[in-house]
Amino acid sequence: MSTSEPSADCYDGYVRLLISAAATGRLLTRAEREALRTFGEQAATDGVTLRQLVSRHLQAARESWSASPRSTDATLAVMTQAIDAMAEGYDRAQHYAVREQEASRREFIDDLLYGRSDLGRLAERAERFGLRLSHAHAVAVAAGPGSYTEGDEAPRRVERAVIGRFGDRRILLTTKEGRMVCVAPGDQRDVLTYFAKQAHAATDGGRTAIGRSHRGAGGVVHSYEEALNTLDLSARLGLDAPVLDTSDFLVYPVLTRDRQAMADLVRTTLGPLLRARGGPATHLETLTAYFDAGCNATETARRLSLSIRALTYRLERIHQLTGNNPTGPQHRYTLQTAVIGARMLNWPAQSL
Repeated sequence: MSTSEPSADCYDGYVRLLISAAATGRLLTRAEREALRTFGEQAATDGVTLRQLVSRHLQAARESWSASPRSTDATLAVMTQAIDAMAEGYDRAQHYAVREQEASRREFIDDLLYGRSDLGRLAERAERFGLRLSHAHAVAVAAGPGSYTEGDEAPRRVERAVIGRFGDRRILLTTKEGRMVCVAPGDQRDVLTYFAKQAHAATDGGRTAIGRSHRGAGGVVHSYEEALNTLDLSARLGLDAPVLDTSDFLVYPVLTRDRQAMADLVRTTLGPLLRARGGPATHLETLTAYFDAGCNATETARRLSLSIRALTYRLERIHQLTGNNPTGPQHRYTLQTAVIGARMLNWPAQSL
């Protein structure tokens, strides 16, 4: 073998290792393998590709090679060890880089969704992740039967589907507190709707709430909180729709802004149902179905699997107990508001 060393792009002393192996038949020592790992790690840090790293050392071996058959096996064994050690160091550097990137991304997501960072600095960091916070954004939050992290199969399936359909489009997909989250430009409602559809399928029936579009870094936080509140509200109201639009729920925060006033309304209006035989559950179910059906008696009876006569009896009984007639326009709004309040305040399971 030629004793001339290759360029500085290769590990210093690489040819000498090959010569030593050819002469003695020895393998690399532990210290030599670790030095080669460190070299591979540094190469990755310097931006050298793994293909370039391997190619350079194979070329160096070829240029210094002699045709001596006695050295072939030992030399090839050391070449294999050397390249394997460098590749291991290279992979180690890549692993560290991925971990640092993941940590940076997670920190950014936490700051973005909680609004805990300086907004100017947050906007600068957002550019690295494809978001322009000077524009309006909307957030969709999907909840399923389980708790999800970014490495789980369900979020990965959703991400593949969304990115495959829309490309990056300045979309941020992540998980937060066990839920899947999608941040998209405010004028791209189709992205959030498709995300909701994919999340519903991936979670075997999960629900997605979509917040309204708001501008700026604070707007992302606002939309995210709207979506969370809508998910919570829909659970308390017993709604089973797969996609929930925050805009459709704006009346509910208004109704419960004065919680004490709502509690008083529920107690005063529906409290007499506690005297009904078997408790208030049946009558509350009847009122809920009646109002959900648009006060249509035929549709309400169908939903409750009752005859019209049986439904009429229940509504009359509610009138007798509460003094409010569900079929009368002057009482209907009071009863319906009280029923909504009961569902939101978990009455009568929770005392008011």
